[in-house]
Amino acid sequence: MNSFYFNRLKTFSLWEFPYRIKQMIRSKLEEKVYHKHSISPGRLSSTKRILGPCIADEVTNLENLNIFGRHLDYTRIKPGDWQRDIFSGREFPMAFAKKINIRNEPNLSAKAVWELNRLQFLMLIIRQYKTTKNTTYLNQFINIIKSWKTNNPYLVGVNWYSNIEVNLRLITWFLCWEALDADKIIEQNDHFKSFVAEDWLPLIYQHCIYSYKNPSKYSSANNHLISEYAGLFIAASKWNFKESEKWIAYSQNGLETEIIKQHSGKGVNKEEAAEYIQFITDFFLLSFIVGENTSRPFSQKYKDRLYLIFDYIYNILDCKGNFPKYGDEDDGKCFIIDANESFNNFKSLLTSGAIIFNDSKFKIKSNGIDSKNLFLFGEAGRKKFEAISNISVAEPSKFYIEEGHFIFRKKEGDKEIYIHFDAAPLGFLSIAAHGHADALSFVMHLDGAPFFIDSGTYAYHTEPLWRKYFMGTLSHNTIRINKQNQATIGGPTLWLDHYKTQVLKAETNRTHDYVIASHNGYKKYGITHMREVLFEKTTNSIKIIDWITSKKKDNYLVEMPFHLHPLVRIDNQNKNVFHLSNEKKRKVILQTDSKLNNKIVCGQTEPEITGWFSKSFMIKEPSHTILGSLKTSGNNKFETIISIN
Repeated sequence: MNSFYFNRLKTFSLWEFPYRIKQMIRSKLEEKVYHKHSISPGRLSSTKRILGPCIADEVTNLENLNIFGRHLDYTRIKPGDWQRDIFSGREFPMAFAKKINIRNEPNLSAKAVWELNRLQFLMLIIRQYKTTKNTTYLNQFINIIKSWKTNNPYLVGVNWYSNIEVNLRLITWFLCWEALDADKIIEQNDHFKSFVAEDWLPLIYQHCIYSYKNPSKYSSANNHLISEYAGLFIAASKWNFKESEKWIAYSQNGLETEIIKQHSGKGVNKEEAAEYIQFITDFFLLSFIVGENTSRPFSQKYKDRLYLIFDYIYNILDCKGNFPKYGDEDDGKCFIIDANESFNNFKSLLTSGAIIFNDSKFKIKSNGIDSKNLFLFGEAGRKKFEAISNISVAEPSKFYIEEGHFIFRKKEGDKEIYIHFDAAPLGFLSIAAHGHADALSFVMHLDGAPFFIDSGTYAYHTEPLWRKYFMGTLSHNTIRINKQNQATIGGPTLWLDHYKTQVLKAETNRTHDYVIASHNGYKKYGITHMREVLFEKTTNSIKIIDWITSKKKDNYLVEMPFHLHPLVRIDNQNKNVFHLSNEKKRKVILQTDSKLNNKIVCGQTEPEITGWFSKSFMIKEPSHTILGSLKTSGNNKFETIISIN
């Protein structure tokens, strides 16, 4: 653990040290008085309803809350459950939040605790109340918030540890207030009025105070900072606290800055974690809607960048709405309106984009008017969406050369060959927290079914050996040298010695797509890896040529894995030729370089972890990996051919 903090210090800039010292001093002062601390918002009012009348459809099966594949009956939550990890059954201590070490025990997951404490299931209870008018659901909502407040005093316990969690609760409570039309219930129901005054509003105010005082700055200023600005902006726009105007100006300016800073000029998020895109975009989307509806609109620059983010989402989705799973994914949502576990938030965002920008292209890949967009935009949004013309748009390949993301695509009717080639940086800022060591890797989907895959994420702060595998180079379709990652793991969400990538050539046209790129992640061995990828659209073939250039005479080990989705079968093998097929009866021939020694690995844990797939957080399953290797020296060339029937 000491090594983690030492590595973390390595990532600090000169200006970050005084900021961190200031944080430590504040924490020490808070620790002395937190148990005596009482924060009251005083008298206040809320603004008029910000979102339109909504929530018309019924929700079923509310009792079971899914937390990373585990089910929890939140109607029976006991006081200790707010601090309990449902995987290990153990609890975090009721101590001063900023002194809790969430990394101290490798099998105790703060993330599992936080998922429950985001309270996003409250929206589902409210939807049931709105459709049935049964006050049992309203009382259930009241009792859950009271229980949370009682068992999570200000600055006590792990649920006050992370500012992103604080702001996700603020967003949940804003949506709950809107969905309930709480101001009307206050006028009609004395019990609810008392609950709001004595419990709910003081709790909301505490969260706003915490949000404002504990920003994620410098090397931590990634998606966490976006969430903090968004949560505070939305809450301050809804409730008229004495600091609300100050908080609105502060947080809106922060959002204006971060939407530009954390995205490229073409709308590509810089954290290099594809699933996080839907998470982050919802913060910007909801803030935009709140700003529009409270006469505090964001700038045209903000709106233009938001459009480009939607455009990137449109381009990276395959014909079934799947995205290329590069970097971390943890199933996180900014908010939840729909209880359906198969809900596709990327496609839902395209519905939002179509409504905001009146864009026919976004409508093509969207969810249509789903519960989420009906809630955000109301009937006016439905009518606007339905009025958008339905047009057929060609989907060519899409190259993001400066960003290092390349979508190779051939689409004919419902048939699609989709390849994502990754020549992007490791991640964002000095810690690159959610990037993976996946330089020059690729994935391939056929007709909307993943075929060659990114192995996924599985875990963050627990099960360190699994974390290292899934974030490491061997779990990606690229080359690993000397059993080392392309960058150095400094902690579960911390990278050192970042590699640099370079795109040397890129061209796309009707007949072929072609990219050459390199990275220097193995410079300590005097080795450079360059990869050429050629997609011949007329023959449905992909040729991959890897060049390993060595400045030293030393021997080195080359490993080249090809990770297959669990539903892909290996039908036949003849030396270096593998006949593959999937459930959609797509047949693929993989021909690896004849110099490589190949073996098929599935669900291996010794001598090292290989051959696993994680479709979502804390879930993993064996999958076949074709692993080629060669002990060699000097310069080498490896040629791979993938032929698609």
